[in-house]
Amino acid sequence: MTGLPWYTSFAPEHGTLPPRAWTAASDAARLPLGGDWAFRLSPAADAADTAFTEPGFDAGGWRTVTVPGHWVLQGKDGEFGGPAYTNVVYPFPVDPPHVPDENPTGDHLRRFDLPDDWPAEGGAVLRFDGVESCAQVWLNGTELGWFKGSRLAHEFAVGELLRERDNVLAVRVHQWSSGSYLEDQDQWWLPGVFREVTLLHRPEGAVGDHFVHASYDHATGTGELRVDCDVPARVRVPELGLDLAAGESVRMPVEPWSAEVPRLYDGELTAGGERIGLRIGFRSVYVEDGVLKANGRRILFRGVNRHEFHPETGRTLDPETMRADVELMKRHHVNAVRTSHYPPHPAFLDLCDTYGLWVIDEGDLETHGFEELGWRGNPVDDERWTPALLDRAARLVERDKNHPSVVLWSLGNECGTGAGLTAMARWIHDRDPSRPVHYEGDRSCADVDVYSRMYPPHAEVAEIGRREDGGPAARRALPLVLCEYAHAMGNGPGGLDEYQRLFETYERCQGGFVWEWIDHGLVHPVHGFGYGGDFGEELHDGNFVCDGLLFPDRTPSPGLLAYKKVIEPVRIAPGERPGTVAVRNLHDVADLSAYAFRWEFLADGEVVAEGPLTVPPTAAGERTEAALPEPPAHAADAETLWTVRALLAAATPWAESGHEMAWGQWPVTGRRPLAQPSPARRPAVEDGRIVLGPAVLDARSGALVSLGGLAVSGFGLDVWRAPTDNDEGAPWQPDVRWGPLWRQLGLHRMRHRTDGVAPDGEGVTVRSRLAPAGRDFGLAVTYRWSGGGAAARLDVDVVPEGTWPVPLPRLGVRLGLPAALDRAVWYGGGPGEAYPDTRAAARLGRWESTVAGLQTPYVRPQENGARIDTRWLELSDGAGAGLRVAGEPSFWFTARRWTHAELDAAAHRPDLVPGDTLWLNLDHALHGIGSQSCGPGVLPEHRLDASPASFALSFAPLGRG
Repeated sequence: MTGLPWYTSFAPEHGTLPPRAWTAASDAARLPLGGDWAFRLSPAADAADTAFTEPGFDAGGWRTVTVPGHWVLQGKDGEFGGPAYTNVVYPFPVDPPHVPDENPTGDHLRRFDLPDDWPAEGGAVLRFDGVESCAQVWLNGTELGWFKGSRLAHEFAVGELLRERDNVLAVRVHQWSSGSYLEDQDQWWLPGVFREVTLLHRPEGAVGDHFVHASYDHATGTGELRVDCDVPARVRVPELGLDLAAGESVRMPVEPWSAEVPRLYDGELTAGGERIGLRIGFRSVYVEDGVLKANGRRILFRGVNRHEFHPETGRTLDPETMRADVELMKRHHVNAVRTSHYPPHPAFLDLCDTYGLWVIDEGDLETHGFEELGWRGNPVDDERWTPALLDRAARLVERDKNHPSVVLWSLGNECGTGAGLTAMARWIHDRDPSRPVHYEGDRSCADVDVYSRMYPPHAEVAEIGRREDGGPAARRALPLVLCEYAHAMGNGPGGLDEYQRLFETYERCQGGFVWEWIDHGLVHPVHGFGYGGDFGEELHDGNFVCDGLLFPDRTPSPGLLAYKKVIEPVRIAPGERPGTVAVRNLHDVADLSAYAFRWEFLADGEVVAEGPLTVPPTAAGERTEAALPEPPAHAADAETLWTVRALLAAATPWAESGHEMAWGQWPVTGRRPLAQPSPARRPAVEDGRIVLGPAVLDARSGALVSLGGLAVSGFGLDVWRAPTDNDEGAPWQPDVRWGPLWRQLGLHRMRHRTDGVAPDGEGVTVRSRLAPAGRDFGLAVTYRWSGGGAAARLDVDVVPEGTWPVPLPRLGVRLGLPAALDRAVWYGGGPGEAYPDTRAAARLGRWESTVAGLQTPYVRPQENGARIDTRWLELSDGAGAGLRVAGEPSFWFTARRWTHAELDAAAHRPDLVPGDTLWLNLDHALHGIGSQSCGPGVLPEHRLDASPASFALSFAPLGRG
């Protein structure tokens, strides 16, 4: 392999300084070099010479890009190429370490002057915090070196090359390099200088590297501090009264750091006339008796995987966006982040230290594309790549080692197995024995300290929790962490609640990290948000890149709201004694003194009384019961409920006072049955139509044609939904994928047949059959209409015929109404969408919305917007005229101004154009959602199998005399 260009060699870098700890706080001079850079794009690595690196080069004809930034997200009309998304496959031929001749190369040029107050003495370091995929660097015509490792920091010593004026910094960036084989993460390929470039002054004798060791002994309540430094230095922590030499150890009483109580002590490290800020968190993380613990307490991860992403700037994130992410996480009870699949911007870890988040810090390493080749040639099992792997391990650990939030090091992701991973694990264990090591891809767990799994079924998690999972004995002694579970792609994920109960039941099962935090939809001029294939990629994986708990604009999805409810650290339920509420503290550390509790009493969905509730400051892991007041006066036949809420008693850095942290709700008295229409009267038959109060049917077909004077179209039993991403499933999943099978069997094109219309003394019975073409199974349906006067009642009986090989997507009736009915008010579950296995966040009450507001804007349109447990629904126009629907039992409803077929056909949000019909589904039952876009399918208890069913609905006009 001699004679290879540097960017395809096995070596990871040349000319760079050894990696060291990142510091945000230092009084040494620094010069940010971001902003507008001159830019030239070439189609190949050797398509342009290096004359641009010389100080006198004229770049007047070049274009401009912003640094930090990705060039493919800048320019006009794709002049700099475009982003590309793949999940597993490499977007170039797999022939390591070679890359194609078609290797887009961006030459960047920046001129700068030193500030007038730049110190004359000492040296300087030029720092790059992130460049994809590699960079060759010149300063004032002198080559400094080159490096690979896109999400890793690299520095060059440049003091002797600096001038007071007109310094010329030249950087050549290749999109592809040998390093690209190590960076096959599930994300957009986005070349460029996407993190900061900074010039740092280094005084004589200043600190090169330092390592803060701050452990905590929970038995004695003391912490031990030692700060190692590569030069003689002093360590001062005023709050603790400490002033000692670097390298000395001291033990004293301290408050520990945890994700729930992120106690930090401010200090400083001084050497060579420079002061470096220290933010010290005392904590100890270890595995004991097969359980992962921090400060003597079991950790339960309520986590998310987090790619760095912004819909306009890709992996270039500003401080405000990072802070907003952390505050959103804290407000939704997320207590842990896995930095999938590379070290994050270092400022993000500062935020985790400050706000309190457990962090699995992951190496910039993934070789997933080799799995397609049976792992032939996998770099992690080729000794020629080991130096590059060790370089990535070192740059991970050395940069981030002083962050108390980092509690596990992760070697990387989806790399198979190999000796290179073993070498990385050994190096990390030797360098930092204070933190456990994580890696999911090796089931032997020979090199790691936790047993990590992706997307295991619930039954397997229970089996592991009981330590009945077999495998190597050493693995059975390790704690279980689900580094990925509950794939949040599109509508979902389902099954969160069942996972959480397993985590709370089995000590060994220590939670997990939902995949993932945010949809990676990039702003697109036509599609709104684009995904794989929308930018002309040769290979792509479609909308699999949109699998987050946030929409691309960082609006929380229903999935995040459900996750918040499932993982809430306070469990509120009726007490064992009558008239009490049970409050269980599920925190790992904190008591309940930060919470204020309030009760509400609801009658038919309306709050009729409320007040404060006294709950003692219950310790973590403990349970208490508190007395509720006597139920206030209410209508004798009303359905009544208690709701108890836990609120923040005072403002925090991440939420205002009064922010709701948890809630519980339970019935006191049940709901009244659906009233029979009165008075009943013989249906009138006029001009081929049957009239039963507000309902008018076609006398021949039995079809409903109007309700309360509103034209009705398309009425009938409905079993179809536009399949969700989880319905469609993933091709590699072993279980049945219902979405494709539903289509194969024709459930999207069911045929209706009327078998009889029979008026009688009190109503009309319509018998029909619903079945797919080409199949011998179906549903026998009986519609029984009755009533007169102001309301009409519909009783529906459904009996399956033949052998149904699949569950039903839904079961209910659908009807088309005038689109002018744009306002919905309902008593039932809300305010957002809910399905059988995603319903945790839905609470009973009276809610209202526009029809547009009922839609959930998934990046790829699909079934959405169902409201659960609806007692009654009112749809009205601007004048208040409309329709009231009540159900027995309660029903689900969706209302949208497009059909299932239109929703199914849409690839992007703008494809959905509202029509002149409001399509209303009133469902007796819905099939669950599951997580099968990458994880398990719908649990048996949430399947909608074809079986006999009966339900009733009543219809009455609104706003009409």
